[in-house]
Parts: sequence; structure tokens; C-alpha cells
Amino acid sequence: MTAHVTTTELDLAYGDTVIVTDASVAFPAGQITVIVGRNGCGKSTLLRGLARLMPPAAGAVLLDGADIAHEPARVLARRLGMLPQQPVAPDGITVGELVGRGRHPHQRWFRQWSEQDATAVRNALAATDTLDLIDRTMDQLSGGQRQRVWIALAIAQDPEVMLLDEPTTFLDLAHQLDVLDVLRNLLPRTIIAVLHDLNLAARYADHLVAMKDGRVVEQGPPAQIVRAELVSEVFDLDCAVIEDPITGTPLVVPARRTVRTT
Repeated sequence: MTAHVTTTELDLAYGDTVIVTDASVAFPAGQITVIVGRNGCGKSTLLRGLARLMPPAAGAVLLDGADIAHEPARVLARRLGMLPQQPVAPDGITVGELVGRGRHPHQRWFRQWSEQDATAVRNALAATDTLDLIDRTMDQLSGGQRQRVWIALAIAQDPEVMLLDEPTTFLDLAHQLDVLDVLRNLLPRTIIAVLHDLNLAARYADHLVAMKDGRVVEQGPPAQIVRAELVSEVFDLDCAVIEDPITGTPLVVPARRTVRTT
């Protein structure tokens, strides 16, 4: 369940407005890559390009060396799954029904719902610790429960590559850690996520891609690239970078900011 995703000189645009420019990135197979940067820097746009939700204005996205632009939609859906920001569930749908939709790419007119599909759904729910919620409706769940169910949907799809846009948004710290622990447990699948929290990204990612103004500034293991100079360039933030006393990963400590008075 590992796949190599790369981009070559990729440009992505909305109309005449180019958002991502000349992005050449190698996402390590079987690892977690996190894309980081300030709001509006192009992180989510890059992820949408990887999912073929946006056609390239230039360059290409390659999956195991093949341009995804030429892959049949159903074949690509079996290999690559995307969890967008703030997905919306239909009213009244149960957890089991929602996660079951992840099996659609594996079905044909001659192969409808099977025991294999049921097993995949139950395994996905078990992996996200939501199996006991299978008969509850989505509107009965807490934010943390809903987010884990959406991840279960992506798991049930059984893709080689999982793309997740801000999977921890609006969650408290404990639930953020729960969700990121779930992702770590999915390895060696290839996982590419967008996160806002640089410290969580440095803790959970094997590989980081730092972006600014639509361009990739640097990419590599967190221990190599998370430096005070990089944080200053990408986030416009003065800081010290120390070793996390628990995990040994880089920990960004912002400098005290001057409070302006009028």
C-alpha cells in the first residue's frame, strides 16, 4: 500500500490567477508528509492539484511515474483518496452508511455490496475507534468523533495515497492528537496532509514541505529543515527552535512580541 507521488514544475491557477508556481516535490512513499505555511500560501491548492480536483496550468502530478491526468477516474479513485476541509454529510445519514460510500470505487454493475465491503467498513471504523458509532447519525456526534468518521471513510476507500486537508481543524488538542495518532497507525500508506500547527507537523511528519506565496521554499525531514531562519522566512515569526523534551522533534518557541499601545 505504498505509492510515489511527485510533482514536476507544477503551476495551479484559478482562472488567470496563479496560486501555486513551479512546484517540484517528491513525497516519500509509505510516509507522512505535511505541507505547512501561512494562510493563503497555496497549501490547500497544492493538495487539490494532487487530487486532480484542479487541472495543472503547467507541469504535472505523477503517481508512480504516470501522469494522473491520463488515469481513468475510477482507477484513480481506487488509488488516491481525498478528505477535504470541513466535509458535509447528508442529513440523517448514519456513520455506517457514510463510511460505506468509501467502497463505491470498488463496485461495478455486476459487483454490488459484498462481504468484502462490509469488512472494509468495519475495519476502517475499528482503526479510528468509531465502530461503536456505526448506527448513530452524523449529527449526533461530537466534532472529534465526526472527524474520525471522515477519516474512516477515506480508509474504507482503501487508497494507496491519502490526502487530507486540515484534518485537525476546530478540534481541541486532545482530539488533534487522536486524529494524528490514527494517521500514524495507517502507515506504510502514503499520507499527505495540510496542517496549520507547525509543532504538530514536526512531531508527526516524516517529511515537511514548507510553502510561501505559492512556492515551495524547502522540503525534507523536520529535524533538518525546521530552523529559526526557515520559520522567520515562511511564517514571518521570530522564534527559537529547541528539541521537544518528550519526542526529540523540533519545537518552535515564538519570541515575545511587542504589544503596541495607543
